Amino acid sequence: MEIQKTALYNYHKSLGAKFVPFAGYEMPVQYSSGVIEEHKMTRNNAGLFDVSHMGQLSIEGSRNLAEELEKIIPIDLEKIKLNQSKYSFLTNENGGICDDLIVTRVENGFNIILNAACKNSDFKIFKNSLGNKFKLTLHKNLSLIALQGPNSSEILEKIIPKVSSLKFMNGNKFSFSEKSVYVTRSGYTGEDGFEISLPDNLAENFAKRLIEQGAKPIGLGARDTLRLEAGLCLYGHDISETTNPIEANLKWAISKRRREEGGFVGYSKIKSDINGKLNRLRMGIKPEGKIIAREGVRIFSKDNQEIGLITSGSFGPSVNGPVAMGYVKYDFSKPGTKILLEVRGKKCDAEVSELPFYKKSYVR
Repeated sequence: MEIQKTALYNYHKSLGAKFVPFAGYEMPVQYSSGVIEEHKMTRNNAGLFDVSHMGQLSIEGSRNLAEELEKIIPIDLEKIKLNQSKYSFLTNENGGICDDLIVTRVENGFNIILNAACKNSDFKIFKNSLGNKFKLTLHKNLSLIALQGPNSSEILEKIIPKVSSLKFMNGNKFSFSEKSVYVTRSGYTGEDGFEISLPDNLAENFAKRLIEQGAKPIGLGARDTLRLEAGLCLYGHDISETTNPIEANLKWAISKRRREEGGFVGYSKIKSDINGKLNRLRMGIKPEGKIIAREGVRIFSKDNQEIGLITSGSFGPSVNGPVAMGYVKYDFSKPGTKILLEVRGKKCDAEVSELPFYKKSYVR
């Protein structure tokens, strides 16, 4: 399969990006300043991220649409207000996570952001569930640009007036170059920020305007360290079809009514974990010293019993030390529990930690 490129590919190239293949796309992993500087720039100023590889799905229809979607999405869709966004996921018959999503109610239905590697399989899930009752569009000509960081609101306001009035996890239609764009106040970094959905042919001009106002281009490398510090899951690593939302510490993302009533795919498997004792739980892991524990590192108790596995790990520039997350047996999941990590054949000290490592800064 031929690798794809986003509408901003040539612009990234002109900015000196280093590219890697990711989810079928040629994506910028870093620029000349490097991952750590890009990470700090996002935390302290504003970073521009091209996330156009993500899927943008529109489902149009009014009558019974929310009710039908609730059969596969475990949130209370009826209660979502116009232009409000919610984090959710698709689950399989075993309660595993097929993908995690952002669902936004819009005037004619719902807009849903899908992970790049899952967007085609997700579309099939939605199509199989909804049939031909509603209009489903997996957009091919839309870009998605994220502007993240404490100065993002000030910068975006100069390009899209009144956008700063949005609250966290809310969106609306705005105008850019006399064309309609949809902006949500959301992101994947733990910082205040926005995600802008706009036509491909406007993307480069829009990105240039953001850069002119002081934003810096940020690659996938810093995106990963930012989301890890913020305790946010990366699909295919921290969550997958073999992990359910409860053991993934995502119980909060299933609406209270849905936890009690069910009615979505995999509920019978998830219900026992909601009401009973878990086998394992996703937690933060803080290695001692400077040891980086990456995905696949095995976790042991102090008496050398194997108790889990690291799913993500890196150096956290904002906390100036190594950070990781992974699954540990429930009896060892209490924050502060001393554990061992087997890194390159050597056991290293660490402890179980609450998430996030870095306090999120959202405008509510």
